[in-house]
Amino acid sequence: MSIDISQYKIGIVLSIEDCGNCKKGGKVLRSLKIRIGESEDEDCVAVVTSANNVRENSRVVVALAGSSILNDEGEMQEVKKASVGGAVSEGMLLDSHMLGWKGGAKGIAVNLPDSFEIGSSPPSTKPRGGNQSENTHEAIAAAPGLFAKKLTKEEKKKLSEEKKKARKAAKAAKEAEENAD
Repeated sequence: MSIDISQYKIGIVLSIEDCGNCKKGGKVLRSLKIRIGESEDEDCVAVVTSANNVRENSRVVVALAGSSILNDEGEMQEVKKASVGGAVSEGMLLDSHMLGWKGGAKGIAVNLPDSFEIGSSPPSTKPRGGNQSENTHEAIAAAPGLFAKKLTKEEKKKLSEEKKKARKAAKAAKEAEENAD
C-alpha cells in the first residue's frame, strides 16, 4: 500500500503541557503547540500525544485533521480533530511505520534533524546518521535526564562517604561554635 506523505507536514514543537492520563495504560498525555509554517501566530496546531521522546524544539512529522494515516491493522484511517484528555487535538504525530519507512519503532514519534524545513513534507525515506546539526545535539544535551549516565556502585559509595564527611564536618563546626559561646 502506497502512503502519500505529501499530506503530512514537518513542524517544530514550541511548547509542551501535561493534560492528563490515557484511559488505557495510564500513560501521561501532553498537549503540544507545533508550528507548521512561517508564522508563529497563525501556523500553529495543537496535538495531544503520549509520546515521551518529544522535547521543545524537536522537529516532528504531523498528520493534520483530514489527512489519512496507516493504522496498526495496515488500513488507511482518516485523522480527525478530537478532544483528548480534555484538550483539543488537531492532528497526530507520526512514527516511522506510519510514514512507510524502514526501521524505527511503532509508537515512537519521528524526530527529524534541524536541516528539514518547517512546513515542508517529510522525506520519503528515514534520514540516517550524520545529518544532525550541532543545534540538535545541544537540544538533546540540554534535555534533563535524556541520556544521563548512571553511577556505578563504587561511585555511589564514594559520593555517600563524601556526603557523610561533609555532614560530620558541619556538625563539628556547629558544636565548636556553640562551645565557643
